[in-house]
Amino acid sequence: MVPALWSDRQLRICVLFALALITMEPVGAASEDHPNVLIILVDDLGFSDLGAFGGEIDTPNLDALAAEGVRLTDFYTAPTCSPTRAMLLSGTDPHVAGLGTMAEVVSLKPSLGKVPGYEGYLSHRALSLAEVFRAGGYNTYMSGKWHLGVEQQQGPHLRGFIRSFALLEGGASHFQPRSDSKLRVENVSYREDGAAVGVPDDFYSSSFYTQKLIEYIDSGIETGKPFFAYAAYTAPHWPLHAPDELIDKYSDRYRAGYAAIRAERLLAQERLGLFPDSTVALSVLNEAAPLWEALSDEERDLETKKMAVYAAMVDSLDTSIGRLLQYLRDIGEYDDTIILFFSDNGAAGEDHARGYSPNTAREDNSLENIGRRGSNVNYGFRWAEVSAAPFKLVKGTTAEGGISSPAIMRLPETLLAPGSLLRQVTRVDDLAPTLLELANVKISPTVVTTSLPFTGSSLASQLLGTSPVNRDRILAGELFGQAYVRAGDWKLVSSALPASGPPFPSTAYRWQLYDLSVDRGETRDLAADYPDRVANLLLLWETYVTRYGVVTPDAFKHLE
Repeated sequence: MVPALWSDRQLRICVLFALALITMEPVGAASEDHPNVLIILVDDLGFSDLGAFGGEIDTPNLDALAAEGVRLTDFYTAPTCSPTRAMLLSGTDPHVAGLGTMAEVVSLKPSLGKVPGYEGYLSHRALSLAEVFRAGGYNTYMSGKWHLGVEQQQGPHLRGFIRSFALLEGGASHFQPRSDSKLRVENVSYREDGAAVGVPDDFYSSSFYTQKLIEYIDSGIETGKPFFAYAAYTAPHWPLHAPDELIDKYSDRYRAGYAAIRAERLLAQERLGLFPDSTVALSVLNEAAPLWEALSDEERDLETKKMAVYAAMVDSLDTSIGRLLQYLRDIGEYDDTIILFFSDNGAAGEDHARGYSPNTAREDNSLENIGRRGSNVNYGFRWAEVSAAPFKLVKGTTAEGGISSPAIMRLPETLLAPGSLLRQVTRVDDLAPTLLELANVKISPTVVTTSLPFTGSSLASQLLGTSPVNRDRILAGELFGQAYVRAGDWKLVSSALPASGPPFPSTAYRWQLYDLSVDRGETRDLAADYPDRVANLLLLWETYVTRYGVVTPDAFKHLE
């Protein structure tokens, strides 16, 4: 870590100076040496939602991308969105990059924001991937969800993006926000290049963000420079909103219920060979959430409609991504572009409509109106369990269902066969060093010594097929008092369904041990059988806490 005696301003000056020392050959349009880079980040998509990962939703464009590229089977995120985004852009653990917890938690516990690494925005001590690419001769563009700071000095226009259209908050209506609504999710902020803007009457998030990014890329073609583009979609994050015609397309698809759909997905994953030699179980997430058989006809109609809207959102998202990819083909840049796709965390089982943005009397959540402008619903734990298949638990936890993301990479050239499965153990903070290496953007060593260093490692050689996969990685992470350590295929984890109210479920970690080589579903706790292994992993955990300044549940409780 950077010495605490250095001020934020001093560190920022050093970073800017170091960026000036980046060495890169002059570049023109995308070339073999300096390809374009496109990051496609979606919000709250479950591991099994895409066809290429076992899902039944129509996702032909992403499935085609997977068939041309590589699917990562062991790709980890943070348990929620803003810490993941901080890791992506900084290449650094969120506990030092400023998002040791979410800004929403800092607002409830302001003293937490005074702890280094818990500021609630992307720290200026950390590099921004966009800054590095821009200094290296790239045009840099961003469209979609930012969620890394709402103040003017924290926006993407000051973190390296030449052009940006940004939703500042973590969630918003996918249609044009209603001016008469008191919902938090309808009262949000959009900025273009740092200036406050609105959205048009026909706004729908996925299509609008796509159009903006296409316009930005198009505006830079004449410069002859390669581009670094960040498509940060908000779909399929709550609230469930989608075009009527797509909702109708899925209106009867989910009447078989949770268990039946999840079983279908597990069979599809087996056919795809995603988890050889693994066993999974249809675990019950929450005893208070009834199974399909216990629902009334009216409740089943409601659940069927909610999942139909969710599927429609994913379908629409795939169409928008397909439009973006086709644009790259039309301008002759598709084959010269590194394309990365992933979700910011696991499937979302929390009830935002009761907590983050409670319903008001003006919202219409009738069965007929669900999915339309003015509705405010999410699909709940049971459908999240389906989306997370074959994993345990959901977003907000450090179980596999909370931090395992469907991830796809397509490179201009690789020795790996199209459609390969790469079982490399990797995490979001690996992406910054990976993309820089693949794009041949060489950074002066001064950058590493004067700013927060990368905590991730490049997996470029594995993606290129020149090095074997590494399943012996040691990874650790934490959020909301939930934690994990993974060493090879052994995982020590403390995870539980997030409780309502304060973000920490307890004042002590409750550890379980799993052998992921045969149990990615985390169904058999082996802690009692391997006490020595537990002890060794706990030493790794304690090292992680010390190195990154993690605020543990007990420490959190004693903050003012």
